[in-house]
Amino acid sequence: MTAQPASLRPPGGETPFTLERLIGYPLYGEALRQAALHMVAIHDAAPRIVRYTASLRKWLLTQAILTLHFERLTDPSRPELTTARLVDFIAGNNVASKNTAAAHLAEMRNYRLLLDAQQGGDRRIRPLILSDVAEGLIRQWFDGHLSSLDRLDEGTRLAQSQTQPTLMHYALPRAMRRLIADPAWCDPPESVASFVSTESGSNILHDLVARLPTDVLPDQRIWVGPLKLSEITSRYIISRTHAQRVFSRAGDLGILGWESPGSRGPLWISRDLVDDYRHWQAVKFAALDEAFAWATLQAK
Repeated sequence: MTAQPASLRPPGGETPFTLERLIGYPLYGEALRQAALHMVAIHDAAPRIVRYTASLRKWLLTQAILTLHFERLTDPSRPELTTARLVDFIAGNNVASKNTAAAHLAEMRNYRLLLDAQQGGDRRIRPLILSDVAEGLIRQWFDGHLSSLDRLDEGTRLAQSQTQPTLMHYALPRAMRRLIADPAWCDPPESVASFVSTESGSNILHDLVARLPTDVLPDQRIWVGPLKLSEITSRYIISRTHAQRVFSRAGDLGILGWESPGSRGPLWISRDLVDDYRHWQAVKFAALDEAFAWATLQAK
């Protein structure tokens, strides 16, 4: 992991959370459950847009776009965001193929999440900007994560972000560059990957975590209440075949199952899946906390 600069201090005066501190924090599990609830709520408000981050690959592609956009916004000397530059950035960091990157960007343009900054000329080098709708959604996501961090140390990150919105423009690219280069984030444990490597799998996994009980979790099976596949297919706009494939893979790994055959009755998830998810998410939260502390110094 990247070392935490000793000079950085978040609003509460403590050094930014490291992965190890986060995992060992007594309140971390509940803060993460609240974060999962927040991400599910964002999906419910804009399901067809949020699907652009609903798998790990799509998440990385979208965050790469945001990184280049906000870097240009905070430093006009940087090159503008263009299709050609994004494709080179994605391919150079082994996030996806050039064709996948170009197709993802084109789809975001079609849904007007990305807009042409000017008309005419070669579309590959035509400058792009983020739409207000897209920036509003990423701000919800960013502030939701700050709120979860504040739960851990009674910090004021969220209040600072709301008072000084440009902090996100500085913090997000720094955190995303770190995550894009970190195998601990890009190559999650098999239990997590069985969800996030599939279409809408990230949403499904957050949904399961949001259902966790608030008391002390058992070491083996954790019952999260009844869940029908039809709830998943309807909420996340996926086919029943796809949902069955995701849950069957998880079942083969022994990380979830239903009380009764045929996906009936209460659902359980394994403690191993919860622990793997918590470790994986801690990589992201540590990157965001370090980047936010750094941003408070840059944006002064």
